[in-house]
Amino acid sequence: MGFENMVMKATELDKDVGDRVQGNNCLRGQLAQHQKSVNHSRRQESKENKSSNALSSGQSNSNVLEQGRSPVDESGTYSEFIKFPAPPCRQFWKAGDYDDGPSSKLTLQNGKNYLHVHPMFLHSNATSHKWVFGAIAELVDNAVDEIENGASFVIVDKISNPRDGSPALLIQDDGGGMDPEAIRRCMSFGFSDKKSKSAIGQYGNGFKTSSMRLGADAIVFSRHADDRVLTQSIGLLSFTFLTQTGHDRIVVPMVDYELNTAGNLEILDRYGKEYFMSNLSLLLQWSPYSTEAELLKQFEDIGLHGTKVIVYNLWFNDDGNVELDFDTDPEDIRINGDIKEVQTRPAWRTVNEEHISNRLRYSLRAYLSILYLRIPENFTIVLRGGFVKHHNLALDLKFQEFIVYRPQSSGCIKGELLTTIGFLKEAPQVTVHGFNIYHKNRLILPFWPIVNYGNNSRSRGVVGVLEANFVEPTHDKQDFERTSLFQKLEVRLKEMTWEYWDYHCGLIGYQVIKKLRPTEPPPDSPLGISTSDTLKHGLSSKRKEHSDLDKLESIKRQAGTGANAFLSGHGFETEVVSDIKNKLEDQDVVNLIQVNKNFRAKCLDYKKRTEDLDLKVTRLRSELGQVRTEYEQLMAELTS
Repeated sequence: MGFENMVMKATELDKDVGDRVQGNNCLRGQLAQHQKSVNHSRRQESKENKSSNALSSGQSNSNVLEQGRSPVDESGTYSEFIKFPAPPCRQFWKAGDYDDGPSSKLTLQNGKNYLHVHPMFLHSNATSHKWVFGAIAELVDNAVDEIENGASFVIVDKISNPRDGSPALLIQDDGGGMDPEAIRRCMSFGFSDKKSKSAIGQYGNGFKTSSMRLGADAIVFSRHADDRVLTQSIGLLSFTFLTQTGHDRIVVPMVDYELNTAGNLEILDRYGKEYFMSNLSLLLQWSPYSTEAELLKQFEDIGLHGTKVIVYNLWFNDDGNVELDFDTDPEDIRINGDIKEVQTRPAWRTVNEEHISNRLRYSLRAYLSILYLRIPENFTIVLRGGFVKHHNLALDLKFQEFIVYRPQSSGCIKGELLTTIGFLKEAPQVTVHGFNIYHKNRLILPFWPIVNYGNNSRSRGVVGVLEANFVEPTHDKQDFERTSLFQKLEVRLKEMTWEYWDYHCGLIGYQVIKKLRPTEPPPDSPLGISTSDTLKHGLSSKRKEHSDLDKLESIKRQAGTGANAFLSGHGFETEVVSDIKNKLEDQDVVNLIQVNKNFRAKCLDYKKRTEDLDLKVTRLRSELGQVRTEYEQLMAELTS
């Protein structure tokens, strides 16, 4: 009896296998017929209008959502579904190596060809960020740009993915938020609404590159209030969804809600109920939240307006660990395995390892503290529940000089920048050197070693701070475009370093280099150095070789810093110490230098206060304009 049952089951299985084989053959025939039909349509279209293949920028960026259609066709299956590839690798630099099936196709819509952006572009586009902290900085930049819209904070924190408990990264601000149109531009390619000259972002690509560099998926919640209309929008940019469903184009599920006059939240189904439900279904399937109520709960801590970005399925490093380390320091976010031993004398190793130039490479708190040259008093960066204290790198320098540089191109002055240069307070123990170059208040190159001294100590401990707005940063904001203006700046900074070292190295215990300075080049010099290059305190940046001038400059740098005690305490040559002591006896000169320092500090303080007040005035004017508009609307309603 048991044997007969086994025979019957085997017969049924054979029949089922045969049916499936026949079905597969039928499906192959239908696919072949469909491909033949598509090829015929392409040939016909090419003959009728060859110019239709030249796509405009708006067409090339079109996706399923921009056409107002559901990403799921009427049959309930994905229209471009071919096969399910393997899940993407969790290591970022290998995630692009997956089998995406047949190549992307041009889709015929209303007799026209539309080129779709393939999901692989999300990964290749994100490779512009070599450094994971650079990607986080991009998202923080978006919040800082919202200061003009009332933003007062940005939160960077770790949360847990409700589905599996894995760590996720949260970036949240209380800026103006995005309405349904703005969030679609944010999550599409090639759009930028930032028209302000002070705005850090300008390419409209930062969110896509940064979020996809940090993790495989990102969900955005944004609330916007304008003209007495409050909207809530949710968008999902998911590399996992696109690759595991076999899409050959980027599909971004989005849903929108609106607060009606009765104070209730209602669906904003701009493209129909079916479209909304289809997108909501995808959000619930592929986001960390499995119900609509959980999605809407994410707006509870946003307030009247603001944006929340959650990046999940974070990438792993080569060791199989999450790139971002949330466990070593509960008040910080670090890069796993990126702490490198500093090569220096054993007695100096600790001070070098703890210096901010080393910590910023693996500590997000250290990097965020110097990310902006100026931070308004009414804006705060909150990391893991703690405020990030702003760190002014210029205050870390001793024996400061202020040098004005006016870059030239084709005989025209392209701008003016003030460079603060000096020795680090820990010099000569700290061997770091280089320039911290900002662009529109944002740090682009931290401690850029402009001079490679090798075994030569010339430039050791020399650090500068400047803001170069006349050159453009690269897309990842970790370097500058190598234009002729930037090359001239590089040459000038190198000269500043050597010039400063030659005249001041004696202050940190090295033998003073007596060297004649080269004469000033003419204005049309290929170096782009203007004859108007001057020190802020009146000395020529190309100092003239004059003994009295040298003595005065040396005295200025030694006053008020205890240079004589430092040198004698470290056992440097007694002749040098004696020489310094003799010069410090001129108390009148010392007092004059101290007064000059005090005035300089007051000037910098007044300048900062002026900038903060200007920003406050702009914000108050904006609020006043909004109040006036609302007042006029209320008066109009009252009159009617």
